[in-house]
Amino acid sequence: MLESLAVFCYYMEGDKMKKFSELIETSDGLSQEKTGDILKGKFKIMKSDDDKMLAFGWASVSVRVDGEVIRDWQGDIIEPGELENAAYEYVRLYGEGGEMHQRGGVADLVESVVFTEEKMRAMGIPEGTLPVGWWIGFKVLDKEVWEKVKDGTYPMFSIEGEAERVEAE
Repeated sequence: MLESLAVFCYYMEGDKMKKFSELIETSDGLSQEKTGDILKGKFKIMKSDDDKMLAFGWASVSVRVDGEVIRDWQGDIIEPGELENAAYEYVRLYGEGGEMHQRGGVADLVESVVFTEEKMRAMGIPEGTLPVGWWIGFKVLDKEVWEKVKDGTYPMFSIEGEAERVEAE
């Protein structure tokens, strides 16, 4: 299990306009890799607006719609509370997107919500509709990067962060 997850870098990838119902079916589309203490995850862009250069999708998902806890390739999980804390810290401290973890300042965070079970109940979202996860949206500021989003060169968001590994109970 990962505790004290600190998400610190995002970049834009992707340009696929999808309906909300498609999002629900594909919400667990997760790919992760680990390099040293760096955890990276890639999630498909789920909605975009070409005129406004906006892209939306999952930054991270802890629990699938069916209730299954997601484990990465190393068997690690991110508890919903840790994901929520990491999301709040990212918004508070960073709030920008970069390109390929190299060049910053190419996008601004314009939307961020961590869908927890409690929040979904409060919003009237029926159980089993959405995963427990972090939904984000970015306004892309760089026209060259947006063209790569549109042409599919960057089809996903990618997260990178550091975490302390502890044994799951």
